[in-house]
Amino acid sequence: MAEPVKLPETIKALENFDSKKAIYTIIAVSVAALLFLVWLIYLKAPAATEVPWVKNLSALNATFNTISTMLLLLAYREVKRKNYLKHMNYMISAFISSTLFLVCYIIYHHFVGDTKFLGEGLIRPVYFFILVSHIILSAFVVPLVLSAFYFAFTGKYATHKKITRWAFPIWLYVSVTGVLIFVLLKAFG
Repeated sequence: MAEPVKLPETIKALENFDSKKAIYTIIAVSVAALLFLVWLIYLKAPAATEVPWVKNLSALNATFNTISTMLLLLAYREVKRKNYLKHMNYMISAFISSTLFLVCYIIYHHFVGDTKFLGEGLIRPVYFFILVSHIILSAFVVPLVLSAFYFAFTGKYATHKKITRWAFPIWLYVSVTGVLIFVLLKAFG
């Protein structure tokens, strides 16, 4: 078996953080983020001013989701090869890509609000099935990913592995369906 990755001292400081406290913090941050996004997209009125470049952020978001998908698949390949350093680098990169997606997503929805789907016929229920499953599962991505990172960085690899059995396919599905939603909105919107 390959040796675990040696972590920098700044990350190793997490080892002294109580696991229960960490999980409660992750849940609190995740719930706050979810409530903020619901408010931003569905309850808050779009910004009064229009900024022309904001409409392009949806394409940038699809690009970040595509990059995250590729990085997740590369990370999966590396963990199967027991190359944990490369796996960690790909996972951190996927996290950064997803974080950049979230920043652009917040800016986009601040200015645009909710995006309406105008497709008719059979594509409509297909789109809404993808959208609803995407939204529901995306609520689980943040707590699962943050927990997986916490347990990996604290050297609790057995717990990390249990969490990633759920986190990986959900994060991958959310990334892929994010691109599909963009494509369907562009084609039928």
